[in-house]
Amino acid sequence: MSLSACGGDSGGGSSGGAIASTPTPSPSPTPTPAAQCSLLDRQNWAFATLQEWYLFPSLLPSSLNPAPYTTVSDYIDALTATARAQNKDRYFTYLTSISSENAYYNSGSSAGFGVRLAFDTSGTRLFIIEAFENAPALTAGIDRGTEILAIGTTSSNLQTVASLVASGGSNAVNDALGPSTAGTTRYLQVRDASGTRTVAVTKADYSIDPVSSRYGAKVITDNGHQVGYVNLRTFINTADPELRTAFANFKAQGITNVIVDLRYNGGGLVAVAETLANLLGANRAPTDVIDYLTFRPEKASNNTVTNFTVQPESIAPTKIAFIGSGGTASASELVINSFWPYLHANSALIGTNTFGKPVGQVAIDRAACDDRLRVIAFAVENAAHQGTYYNGLSQYAEASCQATDDIGHQLGDPAESTTRQALNYLAGQSCTKIASSGQTSQSAARNIILSPPRPDTQQREVPGLY
Repeated sequence: MSLSACGGDSGGGSSGGAIASTPTPSPSPTPTPAAQCSLLDRQNWAFATLQEWYLFPSLLPSSLNPAPYTTVSDYIDALTATARAQNKDRYFTYLTSISSENAYYNSGSSAGFGVRLAFDTSGTRLFIIEAFENAPALTAGIDRGTEILAIGTTSSNLQTVASLVASGGSNAVNDALGPSTAGTTRYLQVRDASGTRTVAVTKADYSIDPVSSRYGAKVITDNGHQVGYVNLRTFINTADPELRTAFANFKAQGITNVIVDLRYNGGGLVAVAETLANLLGANRAPTDVIDYLTFRPEKASNNTVTNFTVQPESIAPTKIAFIGSGGTASASELVINSFWPYLHANSALIGTNTFGKPVGQVAIDRAACDDRLRVIAFAVENAAHQGTYYNGLSQYAEASCQATDDIGHQLGDPAESTTRQALNYLAGQSCTKIASSGQTSQSAARNIILSPPRPDTQQREVPGLY
């Protein structure tokens, strides 16, 4: 079993994710392979697993007939409906594939165009908000800021995004984009600074680089001051060496002001989140707490307290600007929240309110069926025991600055609105505070991240991924 705390989007789709941590209780015994992969048996296994591990056992039904539900996922959604209605489990408990999830966490493996997609606030115009290196879309010249005008399976049957939305909303756009299967080709009419054109893009297998080789880590010189900038896309295993390289460079240059851009980071492995915290923690004592992970009373033996551990590459920032949005969730929120008891107003949230996921999952595997059940099983708190941010982190921020995501400029560009606001905060300039009431406002976020009705692990932790 592994632990996870991730998953968020700003487009209204289901969300969730995974973080691996230290507790590793043994999974419950499984029946013989001949019986264990029927729909009913898998549903019964899911029910028993939730009864054993779910963080909110009083919100589960004591029994629920699985017969009306044609999939395991539908049954799980029905079991967790009460917690969802109370805003405690917004589709964070879900079934996924062991092999697919392991491939993603180990190498960033995915299949698709290699972009993040979002609507503007009208909900009728579709844009690329990020394109990944070594993936089909960027190879075809499609990058951040490109608008997708129409989608088709050939160049002669293009349907405009506006007509798709009018006929079936975001689900119609999802359907038009096709399955996340290598070899799937779509014709896209796009518009960017070079004009309007139609390009054929074939989905392929690729690996997401957690820290972009183009803009993921750099030192920005702003009005004579040096600022470290790091953009982390997702908390997976391959992020560890890339983060260490970035922070070694910051340390060598004496960086004390840092921008940590997590605006689209839906979460990931807790161990990697704690590594990022440690790399920002050279001025933290060994007794300082990063996080408390707390299970329900019957599982209290799995509770953990993680303290800061200074790394060879760690820096001692005097101020940190965390860039966040409705796509910032779980492991990302864990890192941001961990610094507020120590840096107070010298650690700020820049952008918009975050998703709000102060809970994490355990992963219970049923290998014969390639089933992995991600179950909300523990609460996440910082050193001050702040951990009820179901409506986002802005309520706990002593300092925050509202800013819009400016897709007209590349991520990390000092001219990009949110990056500019982060630089201004670090320079001591005043700003408009992010509202702390309610969940993330879609109108406050310029981009409404697109999500399929049932996202896979990659799409949960890399919101907007296609």
